[in-house]
Amino acid sequence: MNQVKLEGPCKGPLELQIQATLKAPSDPNQLKTGEWLTINKLDGFTMSGGGTLDGQGKAAWECKESKKCTKLPNNLSFNSLTNSIIKDITTLDSKSFHVNVNQCKNLTFLHFNVKAPGDSPNTDGIHISRSSSVNVTESTFSTGDDCISIGDQTEQLSITKVTCGPGHGISVGSLGGNPDEKPVVGVIVKNCTFISTDNGVRIKTWPASHPGVVSDIHFEDIMVQNVSNPIFIDQVYCPSGICNKNLPSQVKISNVTIQNIKGTSRTQNAVSLLCSKGAPCEGVEVGDIDITYSGKEGPATSKCENIKPNLKGKQSPNVCSSAGAPTPAPAPAPTRAASSSS
Repeated sequence: MNQVKLEGPCKGPLELQIQATLKAPSDPNQLKTGEWLTINKLDGFTMSGGGTLDGQGKAAWECKESKKCTKLPNNLSFNSLTNSIIKDITTLDSKSFHVNVNQCKNLTFLHFNVKAPGDSPNTDGIHISRSSSVNVTESTFSTGDDCISIGDQTEQLSITKVTCGPGHGISVGSLGGNPDEKPVVGVIVKNCTFISTDNGVRIKTWPASHPGVVSDIHFEDIMVQNVSNPIFIDQVYCPSGICNKNLPSQVKISNVTIQNIKGTSRTQNAVSLLCSKGAPCEGVEVGDIDITYSGKEGPATSKCENIKPNLKGKQSPNVCSSAGAPTPAPAPAPTRAASSSS
């Protein structure tokens, strides 16, 4: 299938059923501009059917690695959808992002599956920006970049019962790279599982950044299995290495809860809360962390900068402690025998 664009407005609800495997041209040069399948300006839209959208991305990934290709098409692009649902659909081997969500409201992904090799470049599962009331639930992501990435002006996003891996985890950001970015407010990631990912739950902002706001973020009831950086606030995010890390990020992170995260880390540093000295994190609550590391370096540790979190419940490793090891419970005070008068 070549490039297709379905654009409204339409007079009533519309359902697109995909019941087969649709294959994109493998040669990236055959898709000159835009995305592979684009859906715009619809209310009450449904995509369903149990089918697969195969982007046939291998040649494009090789082209990107050789720097012969710059802009590659996403498998799916959803723009200005309202009151819509994407369910029982698989996206396979996209040339770039599997899904880009932009300016949508009340959009649900249910039983949605993303599949690509762990080394496929820039193949984010779902990238969401400038959207509100998006719900991703009961879905699986195996890809070479973020399972779900969250851009600016995202509000009231719910991610529940998602399995991620391989991939780079679920990330708020990266933010601060562009001027006039709007706040990210109201994100919950709950009852999710990460398996052999490069990160677990993450907030990432650029150093020397433009101003921005990240607030009301909740990571709760998370299982991690052999995950690098299971809990990560990274305000010196610079994957290319071409950044001025001496200038702090100006993105303000506040009102974050990190609650009930358990499992195993692939790296000794299991909890990293590296906030900006220019805009220190505020209102961060961390509770009931139980993450172990079995490497030869010793037990799991944590690292914190420019943050004073409110700690609740169990902390293993001991969060924002250089020692990292869990603090043993204090021994009970010895009982004194009552003395008798002579």
